[in-house]
Amino acid sequence: MTGRKIGVYVCQCGGNIGDYVDVDKVVEDIKGDDDVIVARSAMFTCSDATQQEIVQDAQEQGLDALVVASCSPKLHTMTFRDVAKRAGMNPFQYTQVNVREQCSWTHTDDKTGATEKATRLVRAGINRTRLTEPLEPIVVETTPKSLVVGGGIAGLRAALGLAELGLTVFLVEKDAKLGGRVAGYGAMFPNDRKGSDLVATLEEKVRANPAITVFTNAELMAKGGSFGNNQVTIAIHGDQLETIQLDVGSIVVATGFDDYEPAAGEFGYGLDGVVTLPEFKKMVDEAPGLLQYQGRPVKTVAYIYCVGSRQDESLEGAHTYCSRYCCTSAVHTAIEAQKLAGDIRQYHLYRDMRTYGKYELLWNASREKGSLYLRVPDDEPPAVEKLSSGGLKVTTKDLLTGGEEIAIPADLVVLVTGMVPRENADLVSVLKLPVGIDGFYNEIHPKLRPVETIVDGVLICGACQAPKTSSEAVASGLAATTQSGAMLKRGFAELDPMVAIVDNDACTWCGKCLEACPYDALEQVEVDGKQVAQVIRTACKGCGGCVPVCPTDAIDLQGYTDAQIRAMIDGLMEVSCS
Repeated sequence: MTGRKIGVYVCQCGGNIGDYVDVDKVVEDIKGDDDVIVARSAMFTCSDATQQEIVQDAQEQGLDALVVASCSPKLHTMTFRDVAKRAGMNPFQYTQVNVREQCSWTHTDDKTGATEKATRLVRAGINRTRLTEPLEPIVVETTPKSLVVGGGIAGLRAALGLAELGLTVFLVEKDAKLGGRVAGYGAMFPNDRKGSDLVATLEEKVRANPAITVFTNAELMAKGGSFGNNQVTIAIHGDQLETIQLDVGSIVVATGFDDYEPAAGEFGYGLDGVVTLPEFKKMVDEAPGLLQYQGRPVKTVAYIYCVGSRQDESLEGAHTYCSRYCCTSAVHTAIEAQKLAGDIRQYHLYRDMRTYGKYELLWNASREKGSLYLRVPDDEPPAVEKLSSGGLKVTTKDLLTGGEEIAIPADLVVLVTGMVPRENADLVSVLKLPVGIDGFYNEIHPKLRPVETIVDGVLICGACQAPKTSSEAVASGLAATTQSGAMLKRGFAELDPMVAIVDNDACTWCGKCLEACPYDALEQVEVDGKQVAQVIRTACKGCGGCVPVCPTDAIDLQGYTDAQIRAMIDGLMEVSCS
């Protein structure tokens, strides 16, 4: 016995856990464990009612530590740390055990096995919690300045929002002009406002705001310092290369996307008359009054959807995700094309129509104006060929007419291409940006922390993190503004104290920890005439990568010490006698 008083709560998560794990048996199995004072099950531990019960138990039973077995720690770690704090406990003496993803969702066909595994995981969590020590957040003062990387519509709105909060803003754009792709667009859905007009309005406000400094033809080259106090180097490319050093408290990344470029021969790409959606939109936007292609009037258009999106995962470098915006963009462009040529015939060859939300009204409008929609099989894509007469023919099957094969003669074939992540390896390296398997930048949690990254103080917004419409990009830019402003206006920030620590007596400074650290959070210092490693606490993310490479076991991780990890392994190996 260690004299701890631990409360354990096992969640049923509705049926997400309770249908596949015998939660009551898990509670019964761990009730008699050393230091476990309270053991209960709950339908939803994250509910306000259960949170209140935990607080009440803690106050009545004198609990000093907490274990919650529920869903992923990514979802509710901050929730239950706050519960622990309200109950008078140290929030870092709380452990969340993941029995949803690791038990119920993984072993839906084996309730007995899932239950035993859940018991072992909970016992491991108890063993870790038994050895926790009260920790305090690392408090750092923040610099009330922000750097926005990317001058597209999301970056412009974020910069303006930050300045309106009273912060100094530096806006860095790689190109010579602001506005990104939207600056080159004509009428955009759903309100038919020109993209160029939207950007012009934003740019005028940005340049008129004295709190915003704009750098074009510029790039972020280096970042030093730590959370809340970053020293960044900006390279400005002109007649001569100029570098500027700036101090900023936060960095907002809004670097946008690239359009998918079809391979030669992909759906006929490369043939005369086969164009991508961005090319066709530009053609429509710039049409002098009559829609023409190479001097010939366009009477028939065939749109092929999902080009560069929802690709077969067996293909090398496949883009398996849905780009979301392209269905609506193609539908809206078709409506604009119909305004130029009222008698135009337009055929839409789609797999699934994803004009979501109110955008479905555009789809209805396009059908009313004469667009014809044909649903094609996923495994039998349309084929495009050049006719001897000079025109094009698209052959496909239409599932809406029982799979009948249809041949469509067309003046123009439009490949509805999606968004792909922009290649920017240098920026990823400088900021340590987390890149997902799809190539876009990853947020911590899509619902709870949608613009934050694992690098404190570095936020992402717009289409650099996923395909988005312009309105969605602006909304995420404002979210990044809010998150950044909340941190910088307060003047200080609290960081997680679960960072690496060094035993100076054991350290011999071999440098292996520095090589292993992806965040440059270690440095060589002299202590009592001896060269040792020192952890930069505000830069350390507590990933533990430095711990196993140390040949003298001089590094440990607060909150997950070697002793705690061994205790967790012991808990996993323990067999229940009940």
